[in-house]
This record gives sequence, C-alpha cells and structure tokens, in this order.
Amino acid sequence: MRVAIVHDWLVTNAGAEKVLKEIVAIYPNADIFSLVDFLSDSQRKEIINDKTVTTSFLQHLPLAKTHFRNYLLFFPKAIESLDLNGYDLIISSSWAVAKGVQKTDEQKHICYCHTPIRYAWDLYDDYVSSLTQPKKIMVEKTLQYIRKWDLESLDRIDYFIANSNFVKERIERLYKREAVVIYPPVDTKKFTLYEAKEEFYLTASRLVPYKKTKLIVEAFNEMPDKKLVVIGAGEEFEDIQKIAGKNITVLGYCDDHIMVDTMQRAKAFVYAAVEDFGIVPIEAQACGTPVIALNEGGTAETVVDGLNGIHFKKQNKEDIISAVQRFESLEFDTKKVSQSTQSFSKKRFKQGMMEFINLKMTDYK
Repeated sequence: MRVAIVHDWLVTNAGAEKVLKEIVAIYPNADIFSLVDFLSDSQRKEIINDKTVTTSFLQHLPLAKTHFRNYLLFFPKAIESLDLNGYDLIISSSWAVAKGVQKTDEQKHICYCHTPIRYAWDLYDDYVSSLTQPKKIMVEKTLQYIRKWDLESLDRIDYFIANSNFVKERIERLYKREAVVIYPPVDTKKFTLYEAKEEFYLTASRLVPYKKTKLIVEAFNEMPDKKLVVIGAGEEFEDIQKIAGKNITVLGYCDDHIMVDTMQRAKAFVYAAVEDFGIVPIEAQACGTPVIALNEGGTAETVVDGLNGIHFKKQNKEDIISAVQRFESLEFDTKKVSQSTQSFSKKRFKQGMMEFINLKMTDYK
C-alpha cells in the first residue's frame, strides 16, 4: 500500500508536528507533501526522520521562507497542485488547507483535523476587526474565498479524525460531517513525574495574540508576591518583555531540556487560550504539575477540576487571579496529576490511528 502524508506547512516544531512525527513513525515508507518546507536540520531529523518533502510552487516564491503566509490567497491552488496520483492512502494532517488535496475515486483520504481553518471560521471576526483599510477589505475577500473553497473541497475527504471533542463539534457544525476523536500524542516518557515543586508558576506557548499569554502576564503583574516564568517566542515577545513586572521572568524560546526541567519544578502551569486540544498543558500534567486553564476548548476536556488542575470561566485578569488564589487553597496529588495523562500517550495514539485506518482500508484491500 502506497501512502502519502500531507501536512500544511513545515516551518516549526509545534503541536501539529508532534502528531505528524507519530504518523510518519506508523508509516515510515510514506512520502511527505507540504505547501513549504523550511525546517532546520535538527527539526527535520526530529519530526520526519530526515525524509525528503515534496513542496508546492509556494516554496520558490519571493520571501516565502519568512512571509509565506502572505500568499494565503494562493494556498488552495498550491495544495491542489501537489500530484498524489499512484497512492492508495492519503493521510492529511490539517489545520488549514492540507485536507483539500486532489484525489481520485480509487484513493482513500483520511484527514486528521487539528481544526477547521481558524481565521476563516471561528476567529474570523476577531482577526478582521483588528485590521485597518485597505488591508481589511483585502483580507476579508481572501478569507471569504478560503471559506468557499474549504466547503467545496470537502468531498475529497473520506473520513475525518478530530483531535478533540471540541474540534469534532466544529467539524459537525461547519462541515456537516461526522468525525471520530483520537487525542494527539503526548511524550509521557520525556515529561516525567517530579514531585519537588518550587514557588513559581509557568506558562509556555507561541507568543501570539490568541494564546493570551500577555493576559496572564498582566494578571501576575497584579500579584507581585507570585512568581511567573514565561517560555516562548513570537510576535508578542517584546511587548510581553516590556510590561512584565519584577516577579515575572521571560525566557523566550527554550530547548526541550529547559522546558522539561522548568515544567517539572513549577507549582502550576497557567494557560488562557481557547485551544483545539492543547498538548503543552498535558505535558505539564505528565510532570505532575497541575494546570490552571480556561474551561473552554480542549482544556475543558483534559483538565479535571480538582484532580489535575482547576478551571476559570473567562479570558480576563480577574478570573485568572481568582483561579490562582483558589489553586493556592487546594492540595494536589502530583502522582495522580501525572497518572491522569496516560490516556494521551504515544502508544495509545498509534494504536488508535492504526485501528481506525486499517478498518477503513478493509474495503479497499
């Protein structure tokens, strides 16, 4: 059976790439396709085992390495330009356009959907409202085109796998399609239990607006007696550095060794984003570190209030402050916090994927 794996773009090693890594491990002989590939040598080895990637014409456009997202209007044509003839099974790892690849009636296409395109759907109003003319009208027209194409290309997908019940609901609401849920893999062997917690809180993510890291920093600015460590890089890094109080340490990007060590020692992990799933909070839990998170999206499913963390209701400073205060009035069993993540292991992910795919490919065989 010839297998093609399609990933939106390869430019970093984030949550979607952790999923991709395990799909490649299941099908080591599969060929990989993507809009662009700008991975570093170390990232390439880590994620796709040094495999060669077939890319679209976007790879060769001016400034693509640093500004490929500016070519959003061309994403549909670029993904459709990838030639997947000759493959029996197509697996797309998609949060944007990978699921829109062309296929024949004889091929099976299984989409592991991280989310329907955020900025074209659920985050459309938030994203567009922050823009000024004439950019605003250009972006509106582009996203409307993306929406139309997104719906028109749905018949190219035979089966959907959602990464959470939250995303399953989105797929059903927006696409009118059913999906099964297979939670993403968490490296529970790398992120291991450590019981000697220290007197600081941790947050870690890409520093972009929807992650709400800046909001967490603002909340801790009003709690000067509580220490916060911030790990991550992104467009908000400089702003966060500027506003951070003396009780807040902004580390920027950190390698895995520092990330694991900091997660293990933190008394709690704070997270305010509406996540499709959210692998990083579970990595913290695997370390025995409770999570203080928004009761919405993926963290509403993975954080069990009182067992492995606590919830807060709204994305505002007041709710975060109240949640931290409530956390400090409770006691958590670090071993139980760590044990709660076993259902998210790599082994469980691979078994779930293989069972589902083998079942759906029975008719093909």
